Amino acid sequence: MLELNGIKKSFGRIEVLHGVDLHVKAGEIHALLGENGAGKSTLMKIVCGIFGPSEGTISVDGKPCRFANYDEAIEAGIGIVFQEFSLIPYLTAVENMFLAREISNRFGLLDRKAMRRRAEEILQQLDVDLPLDVPVGRLSVAEQQFVEIAKALSLNARILVLDEPTATLTPSEVEHLFKVMRELRNQGVAIVFISHHLEEIFEICDRITVLRDGEFVASCPVADVDNDRLVEMMVGRRIENSFPPKPEPRPNAAICLEVKEIQLRKGGPVSTFALREGEILGFAGLVGSGRTETALAMLGAYPATRCKLQIDGIETRLSSPADGLARGIGLLPESRKTEGLITSFSIVQNVSLNNYGKYRAARFFIDMNKELACTQTAMEQVQVKAQGAHARVDTLSGGNQQKVVIARWLNHDMKILIFDEPTRGIDVGAKAEIYQLMREFTAQGHAIIMISSELPEVVGMSDRVCVFRQGGIVATVAGKSINSEEIMSHATTGRVLNVA
Repeated sequence: MLELNGIKKSFGRIEVLHGVDLHVKAGEIHALLGENGAGKSTLMKIVCGIFGPSEGTISVDGKPCRFANYDEAIEAGIGIVFQEFSLIPYLTAVENMFLAREISNRFGLLDRKAMRRRAEEILQQLDVDLPLDVPVGRLSVAEQQFVEIAKALSLNARILVLDEPTATLTPSEVEHLFKVMRELRNQGVAIVFISHHLEEIFEICDRITVLRDGEFVASCPVADVDNDRLVEMMVGRRIENSFPPKPEPRPNAAICLEVKEIQLRKGGPVSTFALREGEILGFAGLVGSGRTETALAMLGAYPATRCKLQIDGIETRLSSPADGLARGIGLLPESRKTEGLITSFSIVQNVSLNNYGKYRAARFFIDMNKELACTQTAMEQVQVKAQGAHARVDTLSGGNQQKVVIARWLNHDMKILIFDEPTRGIDVGAKAEIYQLMREFTAQGHAIIMISSELPEVVGMSDRVCVFRQGGIVATVAGKSINSEEIMSHATTGRVLNVA
């Protein structure tokens, strides 16, 4: 149904795609894989008419096509759901689905009843029930995801591109999405599926195409490869183990942060935990269990009924993240693009944020040479791949953007880092590099709180794990008790056990 042959794309003198092929059949789910920066998004933007190819051909149903814009791609039956939603939060699901293509009656007025009927038909086809009369900004992330898919189907899309659709979904929501994808496949829709979760590829996809550094590597049925072979195709080498070896437990290590009590809401559970020097303390639990809220409340960024804590044995109250910054605590937020970075700024500007006092040359002046030298040192330390320190952050891959956030906190000389979903949307090679950086940080005697929805990550990286349920910690596990079964048992049943 969709054929791309010899696609090349250059931006100025830099060629980013080097003769890529992609063949997607009707009624199949086709995985497009590769590390961040491999060229997947650029290729899909060419498919959707956002970019034009420098060389190569595109065919739909055997007919050559060349799309001047996204509207022409839509006319050819191609729809895309981007990783960053394109919904307007103040409009309803129906209004978003028919934005700029509203249905009118014979008098030229909006036919809201017809649009609602069509929206209901599409959502019924997807077996999705969601409120149609509230702003989509009030819907859950999963519901917004289905609105995006419904919007693409309302365009009569026969070729559907899903870019990281599961990145922010819970396991049950992912399961429902896969059910929808299978139904669309049965209806003859061709789906291009982009994901960094390799277990999803083996569960839902029929065939794969792998890109590396803008080049076509291979295309084959999923059944012909295993996980190790797939990783090797993506990164060009074997990664024997993504997780660095854990250090020997240090039960006598000094406690650098102790939360004596924290209560998110009146009448809710009261939690307590301690963070030791040189360790990674995992925060695990189902979405909505209070993991992130507890970390933010500790920093004064989320309202809490009670919060008592000590830093290095001294009772402290943090009223804002700025107070945490002053006490050596840095936060790498869940959404690096909207909360962790100013993507239109350069790397050097992002690394220097909140730390310009370090470069003060005189009362009103900044020593820009010192600022640049410190940034370059931090970039080398975390191995940021970029054209230089003055490159804009929005030109970097997801993994390199995350490294820029880490570089900023290393430049601040933080003693404690809070990582919230540290590898979300990052490829397997970059994940391994992030994990190594985390271990190097703790090897220096510093400490990390890691909040993660990925159980393999929690198990592979944590020295101890606090398990959350319904707004509080129900268990703290260590040693051999750090396994998926034990953690999920606590997260779902609330059975209390402390092995600290």
